[in-house]
Amino acid sequence: MSEEYDLVTIGAGSGGVRASRLAAGLYGAKVAVIELPFGFVSSDSVGGAGGTCVIRGCVPKKLMVYASEFAEQFHDAQGFGWAQVSPPVDVKKLIASKAKEVERLNGVYGQILSKAGVEVIEGRGVVLDPHTVEVRAADGSVRQLKTKRILVATGGRAVKPPIPGAELGITSDEALVLDNVPPGGTMIIVGAGYIAVEFAGIFNGLGYDTHLVVRGDLPLRGFDEECRQVVRDNMEKRGIHLHFHTNPTKLERNADGGIDFHFYDNGTQSGGIIKCAQAMFATGRAPNTRGIGLEARCGCGPGPEEPGHSGGRVPSIWAIGDCTNRMNLTPVALMEGKALVATLFGGKPSVPDYENVPTAVFCQPPLGTVGLTEPQAIERLAGQVDVYISKFKPMKNTLSGRDERTFMKMIVHVQTNRVVGCHMVSAVERKQRRRLAVRMNVLVAAAAAVVVVVVVAVAVGPDAAEIMQGLGIALKCHATKAQFDSCVGIHPSAAEEWVTMSTPARRVECKGKHAEPTGADSAGYKGD
Repeated sequence: MSEEYDLVTIGAGSGGVRASRLAAGLYGAKVAVIELPFGFVSSDSVGGAGGTCVIRGCVPKKLMVYASEFAEQFHDAQGFGWAQVSPPVDVKKLIASKAKEVERLNGVYGQILSKAGVEVIEGRGVVLDPHTVEVRAADGSVRQLKTKRILVATGGRAVKPPIPGAELGITSDEALVLDNVPPGGTMIIVGAGYIAVEFAGIFNGLGYDTHLVVRGDLPLRGFDEECRQVVRDNMEKRGIHLHFHTNPTKLERNADGGIDFHFYDNGTQSGGIIKCAQAMFATGRAPNTRGIGLEARCGCGPGPEEPGHSGGRVPSIWAIGDCTNRMNLTPVALMEGKALVATLFGGKPSVPDYENVPTAVFCQPPLGTVGLTEPQAIERLAGQVDVYISKFKPMKNTLSGRDERTFMKMIVHVQTNRVVGCHMVSAVERKQRRRLAVRMNVLVAAAAAVVVVVVVAVAVGPDAAEIMQGLGIALKCHATKAQFDSCVGIHPSAAEEWVTMSTPARRVECKGKHAEPTGADSAGYKGD
C-alpha cells in the first residue's frame, strides 16, 4: 500500500521534529516522521524521538554536569563557614534518575509531533527513489511511503579511532549510562573537543581518577587560544591528568577485568600503559547516513550541495542538522528546520544565518563564545582590531580559596567600532569589583540604535552560557563598542565587565579584505 505525503522526514531529532511539526501544524502539510525504537545507546536499530540532544547528548550531559559540580560546592562552602562534608555519590541512582527524565522527554517529543498532526512511524527509513521512502520495522514488516519531498535529519554518530582493541572502549553514548565503575576508578577520555573536556569534568567531579589524552598541545581546537589555555589550567588545578602530544595505540583487556590503555607520547618519543576501568573515545562524530539509500539509489551524499541551503543534487531531497556536518549544534538544526519549511511550505524563501552563533562548552568552569576569534578576525577583516581582556578573581573565590580566575575577551573592529567577538571562561557569577554587565541591558542598548561595531567575547563560568546568549543578540544587532560602553552594569556581577572594559590590551593589524564585518544584512528567516 502506497500513501502520498507532502513531506516524509527520516529522523525525529531536534531538527526533524521542528521541521515536521511546523510543516504540519503551521502550514497544513501532510507529514510523516520515521524514527527508530527508543534506546539510550544508538545503533542501526536504536534511536528514539528527541534524537541525540535529548537522549544521549545535550540534556543528559548537562544533568551529569550538574551532578558532578556538587563536590566543588561542598568544598567551597567551608570558606563560608559551613562544616566540612564529603558525602558519597550514588552513581547508579544518578543514572537511574537521569534515565527517567530522558524517557519523559522522549514521550514529550512524540506528543509534540502527534498534536501537530504529524504521523509518527517507528522503523528504519530507507530512500528508494526521490519520492519513495521504505519503512523497515523491527518486526520485519515493510511499508512504502510516497512523498513530494524527503527530509533527511538523521543526525550524527560517535566514531572510534582505527586502533587495535578500540571495541573495548566506549563513546559518549555509553558514558551516559555508565554506572559500574568502582568509586575512585580510573577513567581515560581520548579527545580534545568539547565532548572530551565536558566528560573529563563530569568524571572528575564524580570522584574518578580522570585522564584526558590529547593529540595536540591544548584542548578545544578552533576556540579562542587564550581561552583554551585557561581551560587547560583549570582542568589541571582540579586534578585532571592531562596528556598532551599523545596518541592511543592499543587497548587490551587485563587480568583484573579492566583495560590496559597503550599510548605513545610524541613529546618524549616514548610509549606507556595506563591501567583503567574504562576508556572513552571522544574523537569525532560522523553523519549518520549509512545504509539509508542516499548514495546508492539517488546519487546524492548526506550533505547539502549549496552552502547555506539544505538542498542537495536531487531537488526533492533535503537535509538539515548534524547529518550535513555543517555546524553541529542543536539550535542550528532548529534554525535550519524552521527556514526550510518556511521556504517549502510558507512561501517565504529563507536561508539560515550562520553568523554570530553563540555557543558554550560545559567544562568546569564553562566557556562561552560568540563571533570571531582573534585569528579569524585578523584573517577576514581589513584594518585593525582592538583586543580587550579582563582577568579577575571572582568574589566567591575570595572566601572559598579556589584558585580560579574569570577570563573575558572582546574583539572590536577599529574602523567600524563593531564588536566582532566575545569569549569568556568564568569561575563564578560575581566579582570583587564593579566589572561586567551585559544581559538585557546590552540587548536593549544594541537593539535601540543603528550598530556599527563587531565584538567578539568569550567567557568561562557558571553563567558563561547565559551571558553569551545575551551577547549573541547584541552582535546580531551589530552592536558597537560605544553602545556596550553606554550600558549601565549590573553590580556586583561578572557580566558588568563587558560594559566597563575601557583600555585595549593590544591593537592588531588585520590581513583580510572585508572593510566591514559580515552579517550587516541577514538574509535569514525574519519570522512569521
